[in-house]
Amino acid sequence: MSEPSGPLEGIRVLDLTTMISGPIATRILGDQGADVIKIEAPGAGDLVRHMGIRRGGDLSATFVSSNRNKRAIVLDLKTEPGRAVLFDLVRSADVFVQNFRPGTADRMGLGEDALRALRPDLIYVSISGFGDTGPYANKRVYDPLIQALSGLADVQRDRATNRPRMVRTIVPDKLTAVTAAQAITAALFARTRTGKGQHVRLAMLDAMVAFLWPEAFAELTFPDHQSRHGERGSLAPELIYETADGFITAGAVSDSEWQGLCGALERPEWLEDERFNTPGGRVANAEERLTLTGEVMATRTTEAWLERLDAEQVPCAPILRRWDLPDHPQVAANELIREVEHPRAGPMREARPAARFSAANEGGDRPAPGLGEHTDEVLSEAGYSPGDIQALRTSGAIA
Repeated sequence: MSEPSGPLEGIRVLDLTTMISGPIATRILGDQGADVIKIEAPGAGDLVRHMGIRRGGDLSATFVSSNRNKRAIVLDLKTEPGRAVLFDLVRSADVFVQNFRPGTADRMGLGEDALRALRPDLIYVSISGFGDTGPYANKRVYDPLIQALSGLADVQRDRATNRPRMVRTIVPDKLTAVTAAQAITAALFARTRTGKGQHVRLAMLDAMVAFLWPEAFAELTFPDHQSRHGERGSLAPELIYETADGFITAGAVSDSEWQGLCGALERPEWLEDERFNTPGGRVANAEERLTLTGEVMATRTTEAWLERLDAEQVPCAPILRRWDLPDHPQVAANELIREVEHPRAGPMREARPAARFSAANEGGDRPAPGLGEHTDEVLSEAGYSPGDIQALRTSGAIA
């Protein structure tokens, strides 16, 4: 196992987050070389350890994918000795990330002011569901609530029944993670110029609405031209066509692509159709266009259509089943899915870090840790003797 390296080498992150958004944010930092120390409570630790398919007792598939390139310790932050250990770790940390409900960190004595007294240039990060104020600030939050409140479920509304629909993957959680990781690196970059730390606050609701706004909220952008028919103005209609043996997606935005699509489908008369002969018309009349295209797509196989569409330079792709993805030639060419051996969970597949850096090695290959696996190691580095560590363990402050 190699030590972490990469563009964030030398940055230490204390990760007190659980579930998805915070852990994936800090995993991204770990993938890029940061030394991420995951701090969990005694007992079960992060609940995600125990959710879904598991290996090695407390290593679920989602946990190992969300928490690689971290070291794990157990601290009971409800005890004075446990908090004292955390304070010692803060003194050598660059970033502190928590996703407690608003106000909880302050009540625990772990708020920004308390930690900044120990490390003045600390990047302190608070991730919440709805923000620090307002009627929802103290509500419990899971991904579907953000899908509901942000407009994402409305964007997914079924055209036939008008029923809102959830996306079947936790988009707000994971988008918040990416947004948080980018914000943390921006704050670290600002610190190199100013020498000052800052508090980064991020709500899942804010991340999701900002993400959706450019096209999903296009018809709210200009207040004097507001419409309640946003589905007709979407830049991303449901471009799924059933072929004779599967499903395909194909899109034609520009005039040249539309000409190519009409050629591939052998429908030259559509080029003269006033509903479709401009980009704006093709968006406004999306339902009619998609229905007509779908009727033609059903007449040939996926392979036949891909060949025809590629020849006309129309953007297209097969709709893969998840289990077919690792073997797709483009995924293989990107070396995107790698097989690794976890010391406790055994052989596993994972997606490599998406970003590659020419001037640095890819981040380390540290596997997701067991609960408290690195407690002694991290505390020893912080100057605790074996006797000190044993005394803390006896007191219940660590495990």
